Amino acid sequence: MSEAFWETKALEEMTQQEWESLCDGCAKCCLHKFIDDEAVEEAEATDYMHANEQIHYTNIVCSLLNTKSCECTQYAKRTKLVPECVQLTKANLKDIFFMPTSCAYRRLHEGRGLPSWHPLLNKGKKHEMHKKGMSVRNKTVFESDVDLDAFEDYIAIWPLEDLD
Repeated sequence: MSEAFWETKALEEMTQQEWESLCDGCAKCCLHKFIDDEAVEEAEATDYMHANEQIHYTNIVCSLLNTKSCECTQYAKRTKLVPECVQLTKANLKDIFFMPTSCAYRRLHEGRGLPSWHPLLNKGKKHEMHKKGMSVRNKTVFESDVDLDAFEDYIAIWPLEDLD
């Protein structure tokens, strides 16, 4: 991979290896979310960034997530094992509003660059991300341990937004 490829290539131009390396591994995309569908439809008609305001993240995660490493234990077959798992691709970038504002894909799509804690800016290490509290490490419960009908009781109150 070329150094700082994310500064010279559009997301759509990246190789699959470059695309995959953009994921910071925070696992926020693995959080269960609930969406006010009507409000999102209205916001999408004008500006997808406002649609994100209608998404409520919980601290409930999929049972496939290793909550220490913040990695899926079945990454290659996650969408087969968990059909509702959303795989972000170049083709569905227009629907990126469901990703947290700190997501590298979303940040680059919006022209904001990578955050200082991103592993690509830290020798490929996740330490800075965890240190800054930008991952789900030590903040979640597994879906199998909660009553999903009471998901409102699990709304994440820890910071989900950008730090820089």
